[in-house]
Amino acid sequence: MKAPRRDIKRIIGFFCTGGLLAVGLHLLIGFGLKRVNASDAGAFNRAMSGRVNAQVIVCGSSRAYRHYDPRIIHAVTGKTAFNLARNGSHTDVQMAVLQAYLRHNAKPELVVENLDMHSFTLTPQDEIYAPVQYVPYLNEPQLFQALLQINPRVWKWKYIPLYGYVVEDVNLGWMYGLAALAGVHPREDHFDGFCPMDKTWNGDFDRFKAMHPDGVGFGVPSNGVRVLEELIQTCQSNQIPILLVYSPQYCEMLDLVTNRAVVFAKFRDIADHYGVPFWDYSQSQYCSNRDLFYNSQHLNARGAEAFSRDLANRLLSLPQAPASRQARLALTQTR
Repeated sequence: MKAPRRDIKRIIGFFCTGGLLAVGLHLLIGFGLKRVNASDAGAFNRAMSGRVNAQVIVCGSSRAYRHYDPRIIHAVTGKTAFNLARNGSHTDVQMAVLQAYLRHNAKPELVVENLDMHSFTLTPQDEIYAPVQYVPYLNEPQLFQALLQINPRVWKWKYIPLYGYVVEDVNLGWMYGLAALAGVHPREDHFDGFCPMDKTWNGDFDRFKAMHPDGVGFGVPSNGVRVLEELIQTCQSNQIPILLVYSPQYCEMLDLVTNRAVVFAKFRDIADHYGVPFWDYSQSQYCSNRDLFYNSQHLNARGAEAFSRDLANRLLSLPQAPASRQARLALTQTR
């Protein structure tokens, strides 16, 4: 009888030891990921740890991520700015990230929400982009609940050691956490959350156009409308002015959208209902200039500079213009 008991104890001990090692490694990776100090992860860590406190915050998906240069906004308006946009995110994730940001940073004077044709489309269950970036921050209640609504497996990311890293992170991004513990960080290619792309026009759009000769349509579902409205309400309930912007998009791409008028009409309805400004750059001079884009959706570094300067100058005309008196005088003197 003693031998089977010893075997059972050894088995239990083996699994307990393995479990403790898994928990320890999970915590170690998360600890390391939070200490990455450069590139996209570094910018996100600054935002989630309360080290931004900017006066102008930009939210959105990859188009916002590539289009809004906080350095130019600061130079023109005199106000600090930060690009909080998350690459590959939909409005539901954008709202959760903004809510988490507001818990740890000073209230901004303005939130700029960049709109897309898919702004009313919620994140599909298996399409949370780069999930490893969120795993260390699942103790943020709004972020956890938003991700859980998108994907019911998210509880495993939080409560099963290593699941979010080993199972969900197909790109092995968790290794940056271990590298950071050893003092190795990625190359810095971000500026206050903004990631410029020094590229020229590629062939992506021509291939897309050939695949969709009859154009493409984008839904306006009620649940997606509700989430965008909730994002606006989040700002207004915190007495934060919000500005809706549709940043430049290559004109031929917009011509392919079969229900473009319907989507933009909904943007205007929401803006009117909540009394917030909506700036539509889809008809601007930038949209027909391929030299300012690297594909149909995204401005390159040159285009982002031109657009950011245009937007920053327009910010000076807002009733709650995010500019100091000194910045206005300096801008006048340079004209």
